[in-house]
Amino acid sequence: MKKKSTVVSSLGLLLFLLMPISAFAQEAGSGIDQVVNKVFGTVLGPFVSFIFYSVTINGVSFPLIVGWLVICAVVLTFYMGFIQFTGVKHSIDLLRGVYSNPEDSGEVSHFQALATALSGTVGLGNIAGVAVAVSLGGPGATFWMIVAGLCGMAAKFTECTLGVKYREEFPDGHVSGGPMYYLSKGLAEQGKPRLGRVLAVLFAIMCIFGSFGGGNMFQGNQAHQMIANTFGIFTETGWLFGLILAVIVGSVIIGGIQSIAKVTEKIVPLMAGLYVGTALIILLANFSNIPTAIVVILKGAFSPEAIGGGVVGVLIQGLKRAAFSNEAGVGSAAIAHSAVRTSEPLTEGYVALLEPFIDTVVICTMTALVIVITGAYANAEGLGGVALTASAFQSVFPWFGVVLAIAVLLFAFSTMISWSYYGLKCWTYLFGESKGSELSFKLIFCVFVVIGCSASLGPVIDFSDAAIFAMSIANVLGLYLMMGSVKADLKDYQSRIASGEIKRYK
Repeated sequence: MKKKSTVVSSLGLLLFLLMPISAFAQEAGSGIDQVVNKVFGTVLGPFVSFIFYSVTINGVSFPLIVGWLVICAVVLTFYMGFIQFTGVKHSIDLLRGVYSNPEDSGEVSHFQALATALSGTVGLGNIAGVAVAVSLGGPGATFWMIVAGLCGMAAKFTECTLGVKYREEFPDGHVSGGPMYYLSKGLAEQGKPRLGRVLAVLFAIMCIFGSFGGGNMFQGNQAHQMIANTFGIFTETGWLFGLILAVIVGSVIIGGIQSIAKVTEKIVPLMAGLYVGTALIILLANFSNIPTAIVVILKGAFSPEAIGGGVVGVLIQGLKRAAFSNEAGVGSAAIAHSAVRTSEPLTEGYVALLEPFIDTVVICTMTALVIVITGAYANAEGLGGVALTASAFQSVFPWFGVVLAIAVLLFAFSTMISWSYYGLKCWTYLFGESKGSELSFKLIFCVFVVIGCSASLGPVIDFSDAAIFAMSIANVLGLYLMMGSVKADLKDYQSRIASGEIKRYK
């Protein structure tokens, strides 16, 4: 009862703060945009350029940060013995609760942790990003996107195992984990405490900025635009849409990870089912064309005549899409998975490796196949990412614009509540685990929802995207330094499973 009254009073405070902010946003209009864009573009532009520094390969621009992530995923794939293929059955058993002990410490189930992490990655990139990759790199980009997604499963396995292994467990039952904890504690065990603290603080700061921008403002901005364009509402009142969305987001995130997990375990299957289900209907309606589409994809992946810089260009587009989609190696998902109810860190590593498969190999591939089968990619000139995907779906279902608008809203909302948790855990790592500290972050996060829906903040979004990928600089370095301990733990865990020492509960 006390917890419920706390949530109600917190929502009242949130409304009290948001009303004047919304009114101010309405009055100030584009003036805010111009000032903020200028400040961010001038002051932080060099940071964005540094993080997304690119080299030109065969006439195609390739961000080095993408290579940083993809190479890590490939290295871990070989080092962990192709765990993404050998461990799938055990992953499914864990999701089914076969090895789940209800007495273990933690706050959420394996499925809830996976749903929360998926809600942070399954989003607009699966709709718009794939279309961009196919339009720039041709159908062959789909093949390399799948390959990179499969390799990314090993990176998720490693970082999420470390997240649980080095998490902090508090007397009241709540836990905090993620790269900021395993970087500081894990590297201290290796005699590198100073390096660990520096990397942990760097990661936490970048994650907080990323949660406000890419995980919040961008999502709200795109959701508002989609709803306004599709239904003709809130066209001149983005602040009001933002206010409504902020209250809904606030009502979920104020309840903490258990509240977030309860929502994501329902909304992720719903939004994925809505989107993938529509794609499957289109694919089944064009079933005879699927073999031809696969041939087009494979030929495009290795054909020197492929658009966008030949084979190298196609490869780059596929790798970029996979890296931007599933965030394997970025470290964000390890924060959500750290809250799982388990006493065996390896169990969550196994569960987490399914994430890039669902996000990239299944959902992104569905989008790409629909674009290829309907032939929309051949007429992509002048169409943006979402517009290209919409045109492909609408060529079969004229009413799909409404479904897409609902899907974008669900994707945006789920991403926001997940990234609020990522930002919160990094905030409390830096400023303490007090209730006041947590509430301060949640209120600030909701304020940024209104700002994101009210403004056109291009440079701010560029900075927040750069901040998210800057997280990978610290995280990947930590993965390289600690992958040996994960490999040793994996061998021990597998031997205990084989011997029956680890108990089955179903």
